[in-house]
Amino acid sequence: MVSGVCNVEDARLFVEDEAYGELRFDGRHLPSVRQYLDDATIITGSFSKIVTPGLRIGWVACPHEILGQITVAKQASDLHSNTLAQRIIARYVETNDIDAHIERITRAYRIQRDLMIAAIEEEFPEGAHYTRPDGGMFLWVTLPEGCSTMRLLEIALRANVAFVPGRAFYVDGGGDTAMRLNFSNAGEEEIVEGIRRLGAAIRTFTG
Repeated sequence: MVSGVCNVEDARLFVEDEAYGELRFDGRHLPSVRQYLDDATIITGSFSKIVTPGLRIGWVACPHEILGQITVAKQASDLHSNTLAQRIIARYVETNDIDAHIERITRAYRIQRDLMIAAIEEEFPEGAHYTRPDGGMFLWVTLPEGCSTMRLLEIALRANVAFVPGRAFYVDGGGDTAMRLNFSNAGEEEIVEGIRRLGAAIRTFTG
């Protein structure tokens, strides 16, 4: 969850980004901040994370009095969301059990997370550290000092494997030895092979 505070006509509002909040496969589900702040909270989310990635449709839950302002701000940004995609999502939610669907994908994500971690333990060098997330779609990996993931990416791409370098998530130039790995959009064999190639790229880089 990502959050922030904004002012709308002198009212303090808490903005809660819940795009990955429902994708929890270990531990207990955490309550929304809205449970504690009531109408002082704006919640945003995305159907691309819980229905299908190809339909880039988000949602917002907010006090009615500021919905119009949010709509105007969005129109200034992108004019309008894809109408067909919105209708597809609406129809899907009306005719399917979305909670059962989320339960199925989170079971799959747990398996994929565990598989990626096992492969990292097998293929990555000593000194590499990784997270074990309770939900979501990603692992965060930190490599030993001096292993720049920006430079490593060039080697990895030549082996047809990619990741997001850690610098993309920092505003102060940090994250040079970190990377984000996605485990949700690849099959089990692809995860194992991808980590094998990435481990080989790291060994090539560190020489």
